[in-house]
Amino acid sequence: MNPYLKLAIVIVIYLALGWKVLLTAVKNILKGDVFDENFLMTVATIGALCVGEYEEAVLVMLLYRVGEFLQDKAVGKSRKAISDLMDIRPDYANVEKNGEWIKVDPDDVPVGSVIFIKPGEKIPLDGVVLQGNSRIDTAALTGESLPVDVSEGSELKSGTVNLDGTLKLRTTAIASESTAARILDLVENAAASRAKSEKFITRFARIYTPVVCGLAVLLAVIPPLFFHGEWTDWIHRALSFLIVSCPCALVISIPLGFFGGIGGASAKGILIKGGNYLEALSKADAIAFDKTGTLTKGVFKVIAVHPDGITEDELLELATLAESFSNHPIAKSLADEYGKKVDKARVKDSKESNGLGITSVVDGRVVACGSRKYMETLGLEYEDCEIPGSNVHVAIDGVYAGHIVISDEIKDQAGQALKELKELGISRLALLTGDKKAMAAVVAETLPELSEYYAELLPQDKVEITKRIMSELPEGKKMAFVGDGINDAPVLTTADVGIAMGGMGSAAAVEAADIVLMNDKPTDISLAVRIARKTMGIIKQNIALSIGVKVIVLILAAFGISSMILASFADTGVCLLAILNSMRALRIK
Repeated sequence: MNPYLKLAIVIVIYLALGWKVLLTAVKNILKGDVFDENFLMTVATIGALCVGEYEEAVLVMLLYRVGEFLQDKAVGKSRKAISDLMDIRPDYANVEKNGEWIKVDPDDVPVGSVIFIKPGEKIPLDGVVLQGNSRIDTAALTGESLPVDVSEGSELKSGTVNLDGTLKLRTTAIASESTAARILDLVENAAASRAKSEKFITRFARIYTPVVCGLAVLLAVIPPLFFHGEWTDWIHRALSFLIVSCPCALVISIPLGFFGGIGGASAKGILIKGGNYLEALSKADAIAFDKTGTLTKGVFKVIAVHPDGITEDELLELATLAESFSNHPIAKSLADEYGKKVDKARVKDSKESNGLGITSVVDGRVVACGSRKYMETLGLEYEDCEIPGSNVHVAIDGVYAGHIVISDEIKDQAGQALKELKELGISRLALLTGDKKAMAAVVAETLPELSEYYAELLPQDKVEITKRIMSELPEGKKMAFVGDGINDAPVLTTADVGIAMGGMGSAAAVEAADIVLMNDKPTDISLAVRIARKTMGIIKQNIALSIGVKVIVLILAAFGISSMILASFADTGVCLLAILNSMRALRIK
């Protein structure tokens, strides 16, 4: 074949395969971003054409483009997995207007509006069920596969799906403050919090790429000029050296590893706000817990009724009626134990006193209910109970009438969660609570995996203890704190990793935390640690694979043992392997 015709055919094929690489390289050079994989591939393949290695130049470009295509497919699959997980943004809300139900943008629905949700529709806004019974699919938020039964009075989260019945809902939050919006904001902003590994790789690539370009030039020039080497041979070696030096495996696969870990965690209802928190959690050696709502259910229950001068039934009935206008959880626990319909018409002049207690007129009798401090402010003598719990003291017409003991229940999975954390090698598990020492002691006795507990703490006390534990940890180890209340926000931001029980937790706690557990399951804490460790393990494998193979092939290229094809595999092949390895982070058992 005519050599000019052959060259023309080769150039046409080369441009068909590599035009995008060439164009990107030129654009980046004009932007001042010279040393990237497109530049290295352009210089290497054009250099191969110049020294007559036509087939090799085309094959290298072909292999690079095939590798690039497979990389895009792998990255696209990873992104789609996370996109599917986060497909919770509601499109519309059904509101009543002029006697008809019409679809409006959820952003236009104010708090307190009544909306209508048909079977199969997404819940557009957080709210409380006014009418109807149904089952709700919460998988998009919590990863929980089993539907949840709801009825009048149930609280619903936006982004979940109504499966069966028709529901009327009174909204409790605007669209921008709804659960779905908060979750989307957390996931979308996760990339902004970059881990140290990610930052290191970016800095490494910026220094590494110009250095290897300089080495390639020296490799091509010095042996022929000073040691009588063949120009063609040493240019060929330098071009192979350039191809294998592309750092794309490191630059692409490391962030994708964090992306996969965050996405895999999202599928299980664990929202991680950034790769840096994932990395910190993988190094956790101490975890502290709030009590109420974290290790306990946050649902108070009457465990004892001790009357003084009246019957148990009378004491419970009068206390329930006196507390009937209060929104405090204790009032609800009394009503639950009473078990009858509360006739609020029997109650007059109900007054609450600074969170200490409440005084109401019940059937013409003055009934005071509250803490021992409330009894003291009323100048009444009282008796404390030995049973651990919160005592609701009751006085009738100025005479002490007994007390009711109310206690919180430990979550079913709390013991299992602490056991799993111990098995993962977490050395310190601490309980930090504002509750009384007696209650903290009961919890610590029930959960023997706890290594220490601190009671009667104010928010600032929790911060101080957390700082002390962090200072006592071995070098490089981290501490996490798990909480759910508004008063936990300061300590959540103090710990290396703040974990909020998001399903029931306060908005302040969720906002302050670095990781949010949507399921409110204590066992999700150990799952989050396992996800973090698996992700960091994958990232370390990628670093070792990328650098190890490159060093070997760089040495082979410098000695003329490696061909450009092998060099190209060392670049695109290793990059693809690292990306496929990173995608393992999406699969969480």
